[in-house]
Amino acid sequence: MAVTISLALLFGFVLFMLLRSKTLGPGSAFVAVMFGFYLASTGAADTVNQLMSAIVNALPDL
Repeated sequence: MAVTISLALLFGFVLFMLLRSKTLGPGSAFVAVMFGFYLASTGAADTVNQLMSAIVNALPDL
């Protein structure tokens, strides 16, 4: 668990830096996918799923 959280933080930081510098390409896509993969195996996965469900359910009411 500690390794996956560390990797999620690492990929999150790298993704943030790539987005901030407006660098888009295959490398940033890989980082985004790996961030999502490692985030899904942390304890935050349930919270992220609930948040996405709430957003999807709120879209028709806009």
